Amino acid sequence: MNELYKVVVVDDEILVRQGIKHLLHWEQNGFQIVGEASNGKEALALIEELQPQIVLTDIVMPVMDGEELTRIIKTSWPEIEVIVLSSFSEFDYVRASFQSGVSDYILKPHLETGMLLDALRKTVTRIPSRIGTKRVENNMMPIHAVLAKMLSGYDVEVEPQLIAAQLPHQAFYLLGTQQDASRDGESASIYPILESLQALFPAMRTITLSGHSIPGYPEMSMQLLNVNEEDRRALPAKLMLLHPSSMLETGEVKWVLSSDFESISQLRDIYENQLLRLLACRFFLPMDAQLMPSGLPDPSASVKAFPLNPFMEQLRRLQLEEAFQDLRSYIRSLELAYTVDVFEFKSFIGNLVFNAIHLLGRLNYDVKSLDDAKYAYFKAIDEANHVLEVVELLEKFQMQLELYVYADKASQSTNPSMRLLLDYIEEHYAEPISLTEMAKHFHFNPSYLSTFFAAHHHEGFKEHLNRVRIDKAADLLRYSDTSISDIGSMVGYGDHSYFCKVFKRNTGLSPSQYRRQYIQS
Repeated sequence: MNELYKVVVVDDEILVRQGIKHLLHWEQNGFQIVGEASNGKEALALIEELQPQIVLTDIVMPVMDGEELTRIIKTSWPEIEVIVLSSFSEFDYVRASFQSGVSDYILKPHLETGMLLDALRKTVTRIPSRIGTKRVENNMMPIHAVLAKMLSGYDVEVEPQLIAAQLPHQAFYLLGTQQDASRDGESASIYPILESLQALFPAMRTITLSGHSIPGYPEMSMQLLNVNEEDRRALPAKLMLLHPSSMLETGEVKWVLSSDFESISQLRDIYENQLLRLLACRFFLPMDAQLMPSGLPDPSASVKAFPLNPFMEQLRRLQLEEAFQDLRSYIRSLELAYTVDVFEFKSFIGNLVFNAIHLLGRLNYDVKSLDDAKYAYFKAIDEANHVLEVVELLEKFQMQLELYVYADKASQSTNPSMRLLLDYIEEHYAEPISLTEMAKHFHFNPSYLSTFFAAHHHEGFKEHLNRVRIDKAADLLRYSDTSISDIGSMVGYGDHSYFCKVFKRNTGLSPSQYRRQYIQS
């Protein structure tokens, strides 16, 4: 009987790994992909567990690159052969890996079926024992390989005898599980959830879909559960009883279960439209929610778009608590809906952070340190596993904004002269006041007053006067039906077109657009 040679594929790009898996008919050519990893560190754990004969690895990867991986393999398992994938620009890496004893290398731009198969066959001649795993007779693909190809969207002709032999029952579930981190100091090879289910349902057949990783959930594995009619009805309830939470203490997903289905041909549809969607919902659901279709709460009505312009207007007027309270209310509505696209939500929050920092800069606050910190915020938002983590980040961001704003206000209040100037503007903004007139009123030299104002306030005299006037105009546009031309005169602008120009420069909207927006909202 011919034998299959076990292969582990290592590449940090999931699309490359998927492409390699489907580049050739591995089993018919005498090989079997038994595992995949995204970097050298992950690969070493797999190699120790699976003991492959061949490792097919990329060179440039995070955490541990292919050159270091090759050196460790050849030190710890000299019998394992290594084939390197590289780009043209990585020759120095490739040369270093050859010094460690790689069998062959393939340039990624030239990777195609014939070249890969030639490299594999050449490598086989270097394996002393020529011992692999048993090949399935009649060139029949192993069941896990069939299922992996189906999940990846390939048309696969399923052998009825293969299904009947390994999946004899009437019903199926698709289960995603988080592997137990360790047991007695060693990596666990059995999932505790599966252990407990198997004990309750001894007739259940389980196939681990090791050839397919879940995007965004590298630590999760998928199992196809095949159960009889009696176990079919009881399995979800028993799972909830044994493992009531679908979330680990670390915040990662512990398990996710599809609804039951009756044909293996439904596998990809169940995976895409249930398992992946349930995992996406996890971000907004309560921490103790059950990740199964029957355990989800009814989503609320569709959520309206966030009123961005009013939020930015509140920030411009330094009404930080009101602005962020409205934002938190909006996020709570997303939690009730829980079907919002997570990527779009994170992008939206990142844009708010960027725009808020930019706005404070436009108001002449010194936001350099806050501007430098924005990349850390973007990274933390992108890596958040749950909406509550984003809420915590926003609370931290609000506190930082308040430190800038209130520190400036505190400096004003401790300077009695500055306080007199600001109070005077607040009282006389509707009049045609100028820096010269105000200097005369307070017996200052106009040039000195201009310098003093800028040194003790976050904006100059003219900018501050315009901001006060525009704030008053915005109130009138929102809460009165006074005509726009009259409003301009009421807040100190004799020229209507100049008023409209200054208003738009400060708010991003013309007075008429601003009023329409608030009437609609």
